[in-house]
Amino acid sequence: MQIPTLETSRLRLLPPSSECAAAYERFYTDESASKAYGGPISPGAAWSRLASDLGSWYLQGFGVWAVQRKLEQDIVGTCGFWQGKGWPRELTWWLLPEVRGQGLAKEASLAAVNHAYSMFGWAEVQTYMNDENEAARSLVLALGGVKLGRQGFPDGNHRDLFRIPPPTAP
Repeated sequence: MQIPTLETSRLRLLPPSSECAAAYERFYTDESASKAYGGPISPGAAWSRLASDLGSWYLQGFGVWAVQRKLEQDIVGTCGFWQGKGWPRELTWWLLPEVRGQGLAKEASLAAVNHAYSMFGWAEVQTYMNDENEAARSLVLALGGVKLGRQGFPDGNHRDLFRIPPPTAP
């Protein structure tokens, strides 16, 4: 399978690779950065997350991309789609703390959502987050997210489920 590369004005969304290992380790071993993603976890578990993210493309035909800033040529996070067994498919992302607040998550998410509708042919893109994750909720609303309802998840928690509409041309 060939994983596509997406480009925006400031970013490249690249296939996950071993070049992402340092960013994964920095993110997932940082308690405050990764708390909404089950962290902190060990460096070995962070490596396993990277392997899982790459494997998703081959098992499911979709996954997350590594987010690279074009000018700096550095990996600063991920954005794309995740679906664990028994879970709904979701738009997901994470960024290293030092690059948050620059609009990168929104820029990457718009590219991923556009790709899902235009290239994957999906009828709908959904996402959800834990109730206390206000940053994620704000981004979803900035993406035009519409609350579909509240539902239970395999981990026993209930979350709001949102539909993200196709991006509109500027």
